[in-house]
Formats: sequence, C-alpha cells, structure tokens
Amino acid sequence: MEDSKVQLNRYQNRLASHDPPNNSPKYRATTNRHPKQPLVIIPQTLSEVTGPVYDYGQIEPTDSDLTCQHPAEPIGERIIVSGRLLDTEDRPIPNSLVEIWQANAAGRYAHRRDTHSAPLDRNFSGAGRMLTDKNGHFRFITIKPGAYPWDNHVNAWRPAHIHFSVFGQSFLTRLVTQMYFPNDPLLEFDPIFNAIEDNQSRQSLIAAFDLELTEPGWALGYRFDIVLRGRHATATGL
Repeated sequence: MEDSKVQLNRYQNRLASHDPPNNSPKYRATTNRHPKQPLVIIPQTLSEVTGPVYDYGQIEPTDSDLTCQHPAEPIGERIIVSGRLLDTEDRPIPNSLVEIWQANAAGRYAHRRDTHSAPLDRNFSGAGRMLTDKNGHFRFITIKPGAYPWDNHVNAWRPAHIHFSVFGQSFLTRLVTQMYFPNDPLLEFDPIFNAIEDNQSRQSLIAAFDLELTEPGWALGYRFDIVLRGRHATATGL
C-alpha cells in the first residue's frame, strides 16, 4: 500500500496556478499556438510510466561542458550551473536525462532562424546534456547568456535565461522550463516569466548564486534544483 501511495504522489497533477496558461495574451505567440479544443486524456500505460531508456554510450563527458566543445573557449563569463533533480517527495531522481540550450554571451542563438544582429561565437553551440548521478545531481559548465530583443511588444527584451528539458523517470514527468538569474532587472517586464500566476512558482525559476559552488578565479556558481510533478513542482517555461 505504501508503494502505491509513493507512485501516486510521483505522478500527481500540478496546480494550475503554478504554470503559465496555454493562452497568455501578453505573450502574443500563445494566441495562435495554444490548443483550441479540450485536451484528450490518454490512459497511462506501462510505456508512459517506465520510459524513456537512454543509451549511456551516446552521452560524452564534454556534453556537459559547453566551454570545451570547440577548438577554443567561447567568449563570455564562465559559470557553473548545478542542482538536483527531485520528485515531489524530495527524493533524488537518478539516471535522468537533463538537457540545456541557450544564447551566447551576446544574446544570440546558434540557429539559422535567429537573425539578431549580435555576433555569433564560433566556439559556442549553446547546447549540453548529461545524466543525473545516483543522488540526482547534475552540473554544467557554460557561459552566462546575454539578454536579447524580441518582437513581442515595443522595446521587448528577454532576460538572460537557460532552457532546461528533463524527463525524470517517465514520460509523465517530462518538464521543459527556463532558468533565470538573480537580480535581473528585466524579469519585472518579461511576459513569459510573469505569465505564471503564483509568485512562489515564479521564484522557483530563478537560480541562486552559490559561493560554495563558485570556483575561485575561474567561474561563478549558480544552484538550480528542479522538482518534478506535485504541489512543489518547478514551474514550466512557455
């Protein structure tokens, strides 16, 4: 009976106020892309609660260090982003895929659809991945991304952020979100960040500066724990 309760808690629904609505008018793109019909509830089968499974040979040690994937180091402020992947009962989630992607230090993505006039960095692709260890830990070395303009409204700028994608222990615990940086003045004006109604859930997307994680003379450290599902889950990022 106890195991059944644990499994139920692991997949319990999130509170609606903890995530941004599918249609958030201040974020104009959601008007056209949000679902227009009621969601179809699909019964949970063994595939949904046990997958995915990863081929460990496909993940290289350099995949989690975005500063050493090219012949030279990228331009910008080196940072360490570390945290734990946890379930709603505060238990670590091991062997789970964590993926990140981001703009470079000038605020530009290495993607053909990014036409921002900021320079590209030939030594920075802006993508990384790794599996959490037995205690649910992950750790990335990267460059602090820059803010960039976007066409949502007049004088619109996205705060510096890193995108995260995690699966947890099944497809039902999949989460795609964004990590922001503390004391960023652009957060107050960002319609994506502020689409989340619950203030505590918004704050869950802001990493904490961590002096113990910081390596002297080398890189500042930021702590970003991620909780999957349940009432204390990390909010999704639109």
